Amino acid sequence: METNNYNSDRRTFIKTVATASAGIALVGTAEAESQTPSGAKTGIKLGFDNFSIRAMGWKAPELLDYAASLKLDSILISDLDAYENFSESYLKDVRAKAKDVGVQIHAGTWSICPTSKFFKNKWGTADEHLALGIRVAQTLGSPVLRVILGMQDDRKTEGGIEARIKDTVKVCKAGRSRAMDAGVKIAIENHAGDMQAWELVNLIEEAGKEYVGATLDAGNATWTLEDPMESLKILAPYVLSTGLRDSMVWEYADGAKVQWTGTGEGLVDWKVYFKKFGEVCPGVPAHLEIISGFSKEYAYLKQEFWQQYPKARANDFAKFLMMAKRGHAIEPHHSADKTAEQEYQKSELERSLKYCKEVLGLGLR
Repeated sequence: METNNYNSDRRTFIKTVATASAGIALVGTAEAESQTPSGAKTGIKLGFDNFSIRAMGWKAPELLDYAASLKLDSILISDLDAYENFSESYLKDVRAKAKDVGVQIHAGTWSICPTSKFFKNKWGTADEHLALGIRVAQTLGSPVLRVILGMQDDRKTEGGIEARIKDTVKVCKAGRSRAMDAGVKIAIENHAGDMQAWELVNLIEEAGKEYVGATLDAGNATWTLEDPMESLKILAPYVLSTGLRDSMVWEYADGAKVQWTGTGEGLVDWKVYFKKFGEVCPGVPAHLEIISGFSKEYAYLKQEFWQQYPKARANDFAKFLMMAKRGHAIEPHHSADKTAEQEYQKSELERSLKYCKEVLGLGLR
């Protein structure tokens, strides 16, 4: 849907959306018939992304103790700031602690795209940053290094998201031998509205799926006008790690609003989701990354909105529209101070973990 042919392409796009939307209810009915019985064990590991409780400011040992206290199987430590230092002895101590408490570590860090608005040179150049992350992951015994490209605003930069994808591919290829030698796969997240699922697949295929895969984020799918279930189906062959949360979507005058929620409090049918997940992503842990309390607007009824989605796919957007029609507005949350925010984040995560264990049957412990 190129913007210079907006009017004619928009009519075609909307017509396709209307046609695709008509059959979505039937698909949902068929999927509902295959739901997992409540509480039945799925054999899927359960854990969390430490960003869920970012206000705590905990380092890796404290995060591992917390995960163990909740009887979890895995943790995604998604930032390098969670380590006191990067010495081999310190990282090996963290690895030993993880083994002692029975919690698997997935390591992670942030943007490796040097031209992303999200990129920071705190860890050196993009190549140096990736190299550091791979070394940390290897020493910790993590099979993956979760990274990101950037954020939604990257879609509005010169060359759009395709240019940022190319820049990220270059960094991945430069680090290929290092990753392969370390036995660490680079797991790129669909992050904060940067890439739709099919765009992330293109990045992975271009870089090389033998050492690059995906960190699946169900919440971020709704930030790119996607249904999380459809995002899972597209990314399934490439998923190495996860950061999962629920979403509420509802219509407003200019389009739709998205607000992330605790698990089971939004529009995702998690029984259907994890039945599929268990089939297509065997061995991959389900990490909850609970971020809630605020909404984001998507003014897709305004012409200028689509300039950042020149190749939007009508069938994908139709499924997102159906979510918006099923949803309802929810109130934002505001914490009075840091302590209140810490308690809010912990309660959101722990309530979601409880739902995953008792209703969805996630977790091995």
